[in-house]
Amino acid sequence: MNAYEVNFDGLVGPTHNYSGLSFGNVASTSNVSAASNPRLAAKQGLQKMKALHDLGFKQGVLAPQERPDAAALRRLGFGGSDAEAIARAAKEAPAILAAATSASCMWTANAATVSPSADTADGRVHFTPANLNNKFHRSIEHPTTRRVLQAMFADEARFAVHEALPAQMHFGDEGAANHTRFCAGYGQPGVEFFVFGAAAFDSRYPKPAKFPARQTLEASQAVARLHGLTEAGVVYAQQDPDTIDAGVFHNDVISVGNGEVLFHHQQAFLNQAAVLDELARKLASRGGRFSAIEVPRAEVTVEEAVKTYLFNSQLLTKPNGKMLIVVPEECRNNERVWSYLQKLVASGGPIDEVKVFDLKQSMQNGGGPACLRLRVALTETELAAANQRVLMSDELFAALNGWVDRHYRDRLAPADLADPQLLNECRAALDELTRILGLGMVYPFQLA
Repeated sequence: MNAYEVNFDGLVGPTHNYSGLSFGNVASTSNVSAASNPRLAAKQGLQKMKALHDLGFKQGVLAPQERPDAAALRRLGFGGSDAEAIARAAKEAPAILAAATSASCMWTANAATVSPSADTADGRVHFTPANLNNKFHRSIEHPTTRRVLQAMFADEARFAVHEALPAQMHFGDEGAANHTRFCAGYGQPGVEFFVFGAAAFDSRYPKPAKFPARQTLEASQAVARLHGLTEAGVVYAQQDPDTIDAGVFHNDVISVGNGEVLFHHQQAFLNQAAVLDELARKLASRGGRFSAIEVPRAEVTVEEAVKTYLFNSQLLTKPNGKMLIVVPEECRNNERVWSYLQKLVASGGPIDEVKVFDLKQSMQNGGGPACLRLRVALTETELAAANQRVLMSDELFAALNGWVDRHYRDRLAPADLADPQLLNECRAALDELTRILGLGMVYPFQLA
């Protein structure tokens, strides 16, 4: 049976703004207080989805969340009606209002960790929404994320959507941004690669000194257990703490994998040679031939990788078996990084084409092509059992562009977050979106 990797990109929400909430994410904190353009951000994301769909890749959409989260504000003591809670938060704690208004769910690489049926003990596709415990503005996402995933993958005979791990620092889980999978074919058993920043219970592991390690070893191990993965099909690796301190807040900022290929920086992992050897051995036991493409720091520094998001790219397998690398415009604008990419595609290796997208609205908030998508490997039968209305098509692209035009502002400054009308606009947009995507009632305001 044929199997595919489907990329589900996050629709940028109506409250997309630059509040600089993500300590450790250099781009996010560098653009704090700038005015954003939610309409343009959403359309840039849609353009990428449609372009990849037109190239023949399977592409889907993941819905954004209700923001501002008035219920979260009330839990923090900002009482009264929704409008009153927003007004009080704007006056007394604008940073908390900004967190409750964040559109960070657009980076769906953090939505969940996904294991395909070929890897799991019960033969189902497993999803564990990430608790995103390290940042308040992201920690409030997972209940809605789970409902949306359940609406997209409702057949419990084929799909299992777990609850998030306990919302506590020992089990900090950032989802697929720290997870990838290697395989000879998407429908064949593979090796799932979990990358963590620190261990919560084992002091033998080093920790970064400047920025937080958002993913713990214990969280990765818990997800592997929930998904019924075997030891032979799992590799754990620790990020280099110095690299985290250089702004590599997730593994997908310093490496990306697809099929049998890992594209990574020389300073991605601790004990890197041993990690690559274990990946090669375990993939070989599952019928694959592991290929590691290591970028030397002499050609691209960690700082250049962070600035351009060279590794926060997508690797997509083309019909000829070669791979396309999808990068943001910032890579083309950096002479050294662009020179490396030209050399890479001319090398005769597995990556033979580069495609550039303008994702500036997302990039300025710290998210590139890889941040914007959640990869789900599905067999033909599983794909047919998923919600077909979330899959990209000419009709859906036109419908979503029209939806954005009707509901999104073209400018959002920090002061605008205090506008109570913004919540009404968001709810009106999401109410219509659930009908477009056939999701049913998944948002708190619909369930009240």
